[in-house]
Amino acid sequence: MMKRSLLPVAFLALASGCTPAPDAATLNGLVYCTEGSPESFNPQLVTSGTTIDAISQQLYDRLLDIDPNNGNLLPALATNWQISDDGLTYVFNLRDDVEFHQTEYFSPTRKLSASDIEFTFNRILDIHHPFHQTATEYPYFDSVEWRELVKTVKAVTHSQVVFQLNKPDSSFLSTLATDFAAILSAEYGEMLQKNQELPQLDTLPIGTGPFKFREYKKDVLIRYYRNGNYWRKTGNLDQLVIDIVPDNTKRLAKLLTHECDVAPIPRLAELSLLAKRKDFEVDQQTSLNVGYWAFNTQKAPFNNVKVRQALAYAVNKQSILQAVYFGQAEEANSVLPPNSWGYNPDGQHSSFDLVKAKQLLDEAGYPNGFSLDIWAMPVQRLYNPNALKMAELLQADLAKIGVSANIVSFEWNTFRRKLRAGEHDSVLIGWTADNADPDNFLRPLLSCASAISGSNRTNWCDSQYDQLIADAVLTADVTKRRQLYFLAQDYVAEQVPLIPIAHSRRFQVKSSKVTGMQINPYGGISFTAAGKTR
Repeated sequence: MMKRSLLPVAFLALASGCTPAPDAATLNGLVYCTEGSPESFNPQLVTSGTTIDAISQQLYDRLLDIDPNNGNLLPALATNWQISDDGLTYVFNLRDDVEFHQTEYFSPTRKLSASDIEFTFNRILDIHHPFHQTATEYPYFDSVEWRELVKTVKAVTHSQVVFQLNKPDSSFLSTLATDFAAILSAEYGEMLQKNQELPQLDTLPIGTGPFKFREYKKDVLIRYYRNGNYWRKTGNLDQLVIDIVPDNTKRLAKLLTHECDVAPIPRLAELSLLAKRKDFEVDQQTSLNVGYWAFNTQKAPFNNVKVRQALAYAVNKQSILQAVYFGQAEEANSVLPPNSWGYNPDGQHSSFDLVKAKQLLDEAGYPNGFSLDIWAMPVQRLYNPNALKMAELLQADLAKIGVSANIVSFEWNTFRRKLRAGEHDSVLIGWTADNADPDNFLRPLLSCASAISGSNRTNWCDSQYDQLIADAVLTADVTKRRQLYFLAQDYVAEQVPLIPIAHSRRFQVKSSKVTGMQINPYGGISFTAAGKTR
């Protein structure tokens, strides 16, 4: 959940013009109801799942894709790739039939080439790149230390690009397959630079994806039109509308009246109702995610490890699983879910023990407890369908050990901004994997680099932990990597910068008329193959 909610004046003027309401009855149109507005229209600049779902796979492609069935890497814009024996050079060969979007604000004169890949990633890598300073941060790439890892990105021919690394990194290909690694148009960038309109790269999007941008009205809707020149096979949709409905009750009502065709993350209590209706289908999938309670370790008393350990013993996770997840999740003992190959099934973790919690508080110098704030997200997310309810349960648990908890929430954009600024004591938040590599959890959530970039909500920076996860990506030996990840998970369990609470199943409700949509356990939502029957 990152920043970038402020959009240029020109963009807002376009976006807030005369905008018709979403029309679910359009013959070849589909309405997707989401819980919030996007922070940007460029996936490089965000980690928010709300934003990624709305923009990434609809507007853009990546060099590589992830097989939803097994997590393996697949060709996308790159047809094939080669890796040098020392793991420092990656050569990608590109498709020759990929076209960028033709819109009211840009008309491409050429197809995708290696110069677009160079432009896309050098924008992040090179601080002197003309577009680098138009963004304040590149949170996911900063969390994996992109500028320290990548030495150069060069187009060597029209259809071949070479990445030169400073050190081996076994998670590098997986990074290129994430929803954040969307490919941009260098030609569009040249036009914006000539017109002195650089910020529009991130607000008036141009990609190669199955849909192209039409209009945006903040807190109301996003409208996309079909990309008739898309290089993959698509469904029969001519129009995709993202209907922005923050209120859960209103979102359900729109589903039931078929104003929405698809909606994510239904309240788990409502699943049985929806599942009984013949005009809906409820999809579910085991997903790589974690919901957790993070402590701002830069603030007292959360800079005291014994305080954090005490709070971990005070959490009744089983009660939360029933009241918040309605049994549709499993207890988390690590940020890594059990279906990750890096998960340690015999790892250390805290059980529910109020006596032990009180003892540790005494040892930490807080025999009479203290007060804290728990920030609860105002929106539903896959990893936490009801943060307010979870906060209330934690509040009751903490009262039993003399800790007084005040529950705090804000409007979603304000929540993200204040969270990024580190104003919180603690926060209920989470993460959904973008690929199958354990590094996709362990670095973005807890590394020193991610504390700077903002995806590490604990602000915890520990050299011992950083060394373990850095050593793990230096080798391609899965056995060695797994051993290092086991050690890293045990160290987190000992230091408790956060308390993993649950790994939830992923749910999606859709009209029975919607075809070609399956839940992907990795990354966001794709409407590429989606269609509607009469």
